[in-house]
Amino acid sequence: MPEYNNHILVPIDFSEQSIIALKQSYNIARFSKSAITLVHVIDEDIINPIISLFSGKNDIEEHMSDDINKKLRQLADETEKEGHIKVDTLIVKGKIYEEIARVASELKAVFIIMGTNGAVGFKKKFIGSNALRVIHEAPCPVITIKGKEHHQGCRVIVLPLDVSRETKEKVSKAIELASFFGSSIKIVTVSDTEDEFILNKLKRQMSQVKQFISEAGIPATADFIIGDDISKAVTDFAKKHDADLILIMTQQEMIWKEYFMGSAPQEIINTSEIPVLSIRPIERKNMTEYVIS
Repeated sequence: MPEYNNHILVPIDFSEQSIIALKQSYNIARFSKSAITLVHVIDEDIINPIISLFSGKNDIEEHMSDDINKKLRQLADETEKEGHIKVDTLIVKGKIYEEIARVASELKAVFIIMGTNGAVGFKKKFIGSNALRVIHEAPCPVITIKGKEHHQGCRVIVLPLDVSRETKEKVSKAIELASFFGSSIKIVTVSDTEDEFILNKLKRQMSQVKQFISEAGIPATADFIIGDDISKAVTDFAKKHDADLILIMTQQEMIWKEYFMGSAPQEIINTSEIPVLSIRPIERKNMTEYVIS
């Protein structure tokens, strides 16, 4: 098995969705020349009150850790055999999103790939899901996987654009992924206004980005949509084109007030059956820097 300098972190709670996410990690691991680390977080908020009801707390915790370790190692062995990728395992205890972010930082992970069932109702509006919290805290890009069935590889990448939030990393990452997988990129701009000045600005940027991607040798198309519900327009567009990945930038949308208010990126993460790659931009003095600048 080859040497690996990078790490991909895959949180595992043994649910169907976390196993689906693990299987989707193989190609990304090969793309980034990464080993995979499976991490299981024992949620202290759930387990501590239960253990406190019994005597022999240490024995119970030790037995639980042994059982989880056996299951993780079995899953790691199966993954190594199936994916031909080095796989490590890790068990930690704490708050799920904090521990995932901490481990990712310690490993200098290049991606976190995690399953999510999304968040619904009051929970989504008030505290958000663990996936949203991981994206908020993570030191690296996060791929969230909600749907049950996915293609192998990455043939079509959907790249939503917003003139006020676009940065170089997003388009560069899309080109990097598309170059490796032989993907095409479908650019989509959704506007909830019919103001001619804003529309022309958005269309100019979309045209510039398409040209930039095409010059990199990547097949690209560009579509403009007028609609009030940006997240639904993006996810519907991705479904229509049978996309394999939606690539979004999360910056101002992920500040804490948005857990109460919601935002287009969060709605996409919560509702998309297509995997979503969330990238937090490098901080700059000018956060409205365009791709073609």
